[in-house]
Amino acid sequence: MARVTVEDCVGLVPNRFELVLLAAQRARDIRSGAELTVEKDNDKNAVIALREIADETIDLETLRYELEHGREVDTEIDEPDEDAMAVLAAEAAWAGVTGQTPPGDEPVAEEEGEAQPSEAPETEAESEE
Repeated sequence: MARVTVEDCVGLVPNRFELVLLAAQRARDIRSGAELTVEKDNDKNAVIALREIADETIDLETLRYELEHGREVDTEIDEPDEDAMAVLAAEAAWAGVTGQTPPGDEPVAEEEGEAQPSEAPETEAESEE
């Protein structure tokens, strides 16, 4: 098929809105690394998805399920490794020795006109002395 159009797919998915949703879901799957069922032919993922729908090489019910329920993918929580934590701790310790603030902990500059907290106000007892 040299060119794929929406008309090639309307026979399989009569609702054009649903066709767009299914093709978009399949394009996201392709971007995530799903196996192609047609030749890439230097096409973008959306065109490949429409070609797969038109050629009936993918299961539309699976795409519909993914749209409703999301893709069930095992996600692993990214925990910081021990080496990175050691480096961060060393940077924080070095900042304490040198008097520098660690990166990302810089104080926010105050706008002009705002009162800067300096010393605590004097109490009546201190002012009488």
